[in-house]
Amino acid sequence: MSHRILRVNSVHYVTPWLSAYINNIIMPFTGVFFIETLGALYTDVQVQKIFPDSKYFVDCIPNGDPVAILNLYEKEKLQDGFDLKEFVTRHFILPVDMVSMYRSGNKPILQHLAALWPELTREPRVTKGGTLIPLPFQYVVPGGRFREIYYWDSYFTMLGLQVCRQVDLMQAMVDNFAYLVDSFGFIPNGNRTYYLSRSQPPFFTLMVELLAEEKGRAVLLKYLPQIEKEYAFWMDGEKNLSASGNTYRHTVQLPDGIVLNRYWDDKNTARAEAYREDSRAAAQSAEPPEIAHRHIRAACESGWDFSSRWFKDGRSIASIQTSHIIPVDLNCLLLHAEEILLELYSAAKNEQLAENFRQRITQRKTAIQQYCWHEAAGFYFDYQFIDHSSTHQFTVAAVYPLFFSIASVEQAAKVAQCIEERFLQPGGLLTTLNNTQQQWDHPNGWAPLQWMSYKGLKNYGHMALANEIKKRWMATNEKIYAATGKMMEKYDVTDAGSKAGGGEYPNQDGFGWTNGVYLAMSQE
Repeated sequence: MSHRILRVNSVHYVTPWLSAYINNIIMPFTGVFFIETLGALYTDVQVQKIFPDSKYFVDCIPNGDPVAILNLYEKEKLQDGFDLKEFVTRHFILPVDMVSMYRSGNKPILQHLAALWPELTREPRVTKGGTLIPLPFQYVVPGGRFREIYYWDSYFTMLGLQVCRQVDLMQAMVDNFAYLVDSFGFIPNGNRTYYLSRSQPPFFTLMVELLAEEKGRAVLLKYLPQIEKEYAFWMDGEKNLSASGNTYRHTVQLPDGIVLNRYWDDKNTARAEAYREDSRAAAQSAEPPEIAHRHIRAACESGWDFSSRWFKDGRSIASIQTSHIIPVDLNCLLLHAEEILLELYSAAKNEQLAENFRQRITQRKTAIQQYCWHEAAGFYFDYQFIDHSSTHQFTVAAVYPLFFSIASVEQAAKVAQCIEERFLQPGGLLTTLNNTQQQWDHPNGWAPLQWMSYKGLKNYGHMALANEIKKRWMATNEKIYAATGKMMEKYDVTDAGSKAGGGEYPNQDGFGWTNGVYLAMSQE
């Protein structure tokens, strides 16, 4: 069985860069296709909600030529008694959630987590078709509706693989991400064609460092080409910025000439995997749909989809403004990439490049302090560069300068005090202080942010608070596991007996990064 790629109409893409990229780079991946190019069939399935989860249909695999299926649909839908769901089940292979079939068997939690890795591990894809982009090596998926690799999830998953001595699988994960960089020039949100217009928080250098803990620091040099390419992706267009044209893709030039970064998506339409939800949100916005969609997609690149962090009014997705924000966490991650590049260029005695990155590091450190630190609040905030002001949104992203040792001792102490007084709950740390019914807001806590907070506070000697966060978070994981036999994507940290909710889909079980962080904390 063979499938041919449907050529993407460039009207769906708003930059010449992406249109050329799709035609020249993606087209050679014979067998994958873009499900939104199924036209009326795609939109009808999404609008009519024949599946409860909008992501379900975009993960289906056509069991024939997609063009022929679309043509057949246009004819059959006019017939009396036509059943859309029956048509889809006849012409597509439906996705299966393998993890949901797994049961803990009342195993102790650590034994359960060790046994769960094979359930979450996927083999290199041989058969072709559908939106899944084949990867050359084994990889670990989060679980539930997330049937593919995810970029920033994978770092926290790898923490657990390291504890379980799954070094070969760690290597495979890093090699898959290197492959994606080599293939596309960046690491997509996930290995699906509908994720190819955005990335996720750039944790690749941290993954390589984690592997280096097992194989030696020299491992970093092996991945220098991919580290350089990914950094170039995030910095694309920086040399052409000016006072009159101060933004391009992920780069923003501030009034003092310093360049910082934002989240961005090269498309400005409703997401293929959330067509109905995005269309509804854009309709609520005062902005034109293409601007609202861009902000929504940028929030997805951040990984915090969705949160009051990105809302101008702090309450409603209708006010989403993600691409107008310079996020503190993103710029800390890119600073770390710059520090790794400096280390590698210095080791190679390339003094010209080393000096360039010394300057970049100094500039970015200074800018993070200038634009994101708020002395009166004693906290790090994101910066809204259109309004030239802090967002004043309290979020646990403020721990990133502590994780990467950017904060001063005095700043770290103030952040720690705020974290303890305002974010610490019986079950761990809140993500934000606003209860908006979005999943990255109060009352939910998430494993990656517990880990970043725990390690960041330890960096500055706040051991009691760090250990209290660890104790409460692990206890929450254990309590829910004892009750359900599952590890969850997120938790209600205000009440460990309650089920976490909010967002576009039900709480998922599996769950890669929760497993990884729990295992890593168990060894601390």
